[in-house]
Amino acid sequence: MTVPRIYLAFVAWVVVVAVAVVVAAGILSSSAAPAAVAAVDSPPPPGIFKLDHLIFIVQENRSFDQYFGTFPGAKGFPTDPTTGQISVCVPNPYLGHCSTPYHTSSLYQLGGPHGNDDSIADVNGGAMDGFIGQLPDIAGKCWVDPQQSICARYVGPQGQPDVMSYVDSREIPNYWAYAKHFVLQDHMFESTDSWTLPSHLFIVSGWSALCPDVTNSMSCQSDLSLKVRDERWNYGDPPKYAWGNIMALLDQGHVSWRQYVGDATCITKKQDCPTPPKGTNRNDKTVASHNVIPGFTSVVANNDLDKIRTHAAFLHEAAAGTLPSVSWVMPGEPESEHPGSSGSIHDGENYVTTLINAAMKGPDWNSTAIFLTWDDWGGFYDNVVPPVVDQNGFGLRVPGLVISPYAKAGMIDHQTLSFDSYLKLIEDRFLNGQRIDPATDGIPDQRPVVRERLPILGDITAAFDFTQPPRPPFILGPTPRSQDPPAAPLSLVSHPNRWP
Repeated sequence: MTVPRIYLAFVAWVVVVAVAVVVAAGILSSSAAPAAVAAVDSPPPPGIFKLDHLIFIVQENRSFDQYFGTFPGAKGFPTDPTTGQISVCVPNPYLGHCSTPYHTSSLYQLGGPHGNDDSIADVNGGAMDGFIGQLPDIAGKCWVDPQQSICARYVGPQGQPDVMSYVDSREIPNYWAYAKHFVLQDHMFESTDSWTLPSHLFIVSGWSALCPDVTNSMSCQSDLSLKVRDERWNYGDPPKYAWGNIMALLDQGHVSWRQYVGDATCITKKQDCPTPPKGTNRNDKTVASHNVIPGFTSVVANNDLDKIRTHAAFLHEAAAGTLPSVSWVMPGEPESEHPGSSGSIHDGENYVTTLINAAMKGPDWNSTAIFLTWDDWGGFYDNVVPPVVDQNGFGLRVPGLVISPYAKAGMIDHQTLSFDSYLKLIEDRFLNGQRIDPATDGIPDQRPVVRERLPILGDITAAFDFTQPPRPPFILGPTPRSQDPPAAPLSLVSHPNRWP
């Protein structure tokens, strides 16, 4: 059949007009508000608009296998199909033979080094066998001489260093209960293959960089070390992180946000810092590498330092129904679960349980999603090879939990996720899909890739069923506090300067 020319001409005219309208609209929106132009990758599912409060709780230094390697149905330790026994054995240069994972009832671990070089060595080209070899050869350390009496709780039955240890529902009953009742993510990767500080920078900005000129965001270059103290922001310093970040986007979109840190934290580092009021934890201080937001130039320029509040404030605001749209909660030292800290695993779990209970008991539970994770692997063994997405990562696998009235019950999410998935969810829910993209967010920088657009990222909203009635609060009691303190000062058995 021959198509009339007049019809073809009409179709062509319609296409031209449509394209012209789209281009004109783009030009107008770009000239009117360049920072608000969004490269929307795909429309967010309508159900996420039931979530008015996103809470991100970030603990310290645990691998997925160390906490959930034996969780039923999860991608945990490899096992022998005939015996069901863990089939991993990692080379141990100190004992002269390989070492296997072992269950520990100790609530204190030493862990291992976990900088960028350590991550590369632990992964070892995909062999996942460098964890013990990265422990430094220092005389008197428990992995070198496990027979010392002070080392009893830091080594396994065959003298394995505790980078090969794991715990389960006996030691972390509440975390396992959350995993069984809500959603466990067994392919959540640290965004970057390095230690705490770069990880926390990625959590709120999708990048870790060194900025020679903090007045010029284009001077920033990727840096996964930041080991020299002058390269990183510390309390009392002027800001040093000049690149784009989610806080700036939330400010542009007039979206409320806050970060909550230890009650005794003083970001000004002045002698006249106020004493924490009664009823708060006076020993609860969050170190600067866990509290990076005040180190961003945009946060200081936007007068946002008053958005850094305390754990006590979180509990009060949760009860009052005044939490912001986006909350980050960072631990103080005693409850961080960081190997070598003064607190035990139970101290960390009890702190997290208190935060979650507060959100559940508050009036906003039915519009809340809580995401619980750990910022890096802490040197502990994990068996899953992390994907390589750019020169900055991913890093090793860490536990991830989704807790919400809309979370699916007992789901194990096997999708590939990273902390970049958190940024993407925030942007989809509150910012119409605007990304931390130097081409459109108003802060040009030289990040190698816009992390939220990585094709490898799964859909974090798959953890939710927005058609189900909101599930009631799941209130848990605290794990009994351990009466079993470390057998000796940790400085005697761990790295003299502790791991970063």
